Amino acid sequence: MAKSNGKTEELDMERELPPADGDENPTGTPGESASGGDSSNTELQKLKAERDTLLDRLARAQAEFENARRRASKEQQDFRDYAAADAIKSLLPVIDSFERALQVKSGAADFRSGVELIYKQLQDVLAKLGVRVIPARGEPFDPHVHEAIEMVETSDAADHEVLEELQRGYKLKDRLLRPAMVKVAKNP
Repeated sequence: MAKSNGKTEELDMERELPPADGDENPTGTPGESASGGDSSNTELQKLKAERDTLLDRLARAQAEFENARRRASKEQQDFRDYAAADAIKSLLPVIDSFERALQVKSGAADFRSGVELIYKQLQDVLAKLGVRVIPARGEPFDPHVHEAIEMVETSDAADHEVLEELQRGYKLKDRLLRPAMVKVAKNP
């Protein structure tokens, strides 16, 4: 009989497991080990090995996550640093045209027509990039896209109609880049 927690238990010799390899009972008699001591020891070793494996996997997962976070952060920084590269590349031919126009020694009319061609080229590049001009003159005043610089009393135009555009406004797709600066009609 074995004693456990102050109670006497009888060991079932038919169901008791033999001792594990290397953990042999020093007396050599089968029933002298504490009730399940060897089996609980091997189970404890298995649990410790499983714990160590899980801790190792956790450490690797954390390291992978940290590396992925650093990589994503670097990619975002690179994107911010070079986001304008495509837009700048498309503007370079316009700069080249300006340089060629400035090198040519010709009359004022030829110079003006050359500058007009360059202006058209620049507008085409901006349109391809998604930049649109905000319509202003003759439109009703819209505080979301227009910035009123002056209110002009007049009966020649409808109330709150844009009379004059002082500086052109632009949108990039649906985002406002710069509001149009305008003079707005005010009926007396």
